[in-house]
Amino acid sequence: MSAHAEAAGHGHEHHHGPPIANKSSKVDATVLGMFLFIGSEAMLFGSFFAAYFFVRVVNPDAPDVWPPPPFEFPKFVAGINTAILVTSSFTMHWALQSVKRNNRRGLQAGLVLTILMGTAFLLTQFIEYAHVGFNTSDGAFASVFFGLTGLHGAHVFVGLTLLTIAAVRAFRGHYSPEHHHGVELPGIYWHFVDVMWIVVYATVYLI
Repeated sequence: MSAHAEAAGHGHEHHHGPPIANKSSKVDATVLGMFLFIGSEAMLFGSFFAAYFFVRVVNPDAPDVWPPPPFEFPKFVAGINTAILVTSSFTMHWALQSVKRNNRRGLQAGLVLTILMGTAFLLTQFIEYAHVGFNTSDGAFASVFFGLTGLHGAHVFVGLTLLTIAAVRAFRGHYSPEHHHGVELPGIYWHFVDVMWIVVYATVYLI
C-alpha cells in the first residue's frame, strides 16, 4: 500500500459523522440563515400591511380623512419613538464594530445602550396605547392599527431578549474579534426591526 493510500485510510479512520458540507456562498451559513428568517418575517409584515391598506381603501372617507373621525393617531409620540429606535441602530453598530476591534468596553456599552433604548421604545408604545383613545372594538381601522404596531412591538421584545443574552455573554467575556456571531446575528435582527418600524411609522402615522 502506498504512503498516499495509507494517509487517506488513516484520515478516514479518524473522521466521525457526516462529511463536511461544501460552502456554496461567501456568506456564513448562520448569517445566511438569519437573512432567510428575516425574509420570512418581512412576508409576515407584508400580510399585515395588505390588511391595513385594504381597510383604508374600503373606508369611505379615505384617503382624505384617516383615521376616521373623531380619532387621531399620536404622530408626535410615534415620531419620538422613531428617533429612539433609529438611534439604537447606531449603538448596535457601535457594539458590533467594537467587538471586531477587540474593544470590550465599547461592546458592552453599545449593547446596554441599545437595550435601554429598545426598552424605552416599548414603554412609550404602551403609554401610547393607554392614551390613544380607542381600542380594537372601535372598528377595523383600530384592529389593523393595534395588529400592525403590536406585531412590531412583539418583534422588539424578541430583539431585546436576544440582545440581553448577548450582553450577558459580553460581560462574561465570551466574544472575540474572531468569534462574535452572538453579537452579529442579534444585530442583524435589530436592524431589521428598526427598518420595519420606519416603514410602519411612515405608513400608519404619516401617509
